[in-house]
Amino acid sequence: MTENGVTEPKHQTEFSERLYVPWWGWPLPLVAAVLLAAEVHMGYPGVRAWLPYLITVPLVVAALLWLGRSTVRVRGGELWVGDAHVPLEFVEQVEVVSAKDKRRAMGPDLDPTAFVVHRAWVGPMVRIYLNDPADPTPYWLFSVRSGERLAALLRH
Repeated sequence: MTENGVTEPKHQTEFSERLYVPWWGWPLPLVAAVLLAAEVHMGYPGVRAWLPYLITVPLVVAALLWLGRSTVRVRGGELWVGDAHVPLEFVEQVEVVSAKDKRRAMGPDLDPTAFVVHRAWVGPMVRIYLNDPADPTPYWLFSVRSGERLAALLRH
């Protein structure tokens, strides 16, 4: 509590970004759901003709929302990527991987013991090298739209 009686929040979020599926990722799966429902409808006309639409379209919407639920945030001295977190004191080096270099970082340069959160619809990635002797993970590699801003925050 401050001297004027206002309670300050314990953990202020310094960076937060949700890795949602962009608008251009929605039409194709929705069209596929409607086409699948239409196929079932043609095979089983009648009272239950609406049932495939009631199942497939909400299922696809739920799947797209689930895919976009991951967040990247810096809060309370920790970096959170999804449900995983690491104290900032263990972040040794920060590197922004551009969208054009992502294929190499995710392919031949990838350490199989690295922690990876990849969203194909997000261009850049950030790689942070860790110096935690108790953790066998050499680095984290994760998608984030504002890679330069996050990297600048983690370097301070």
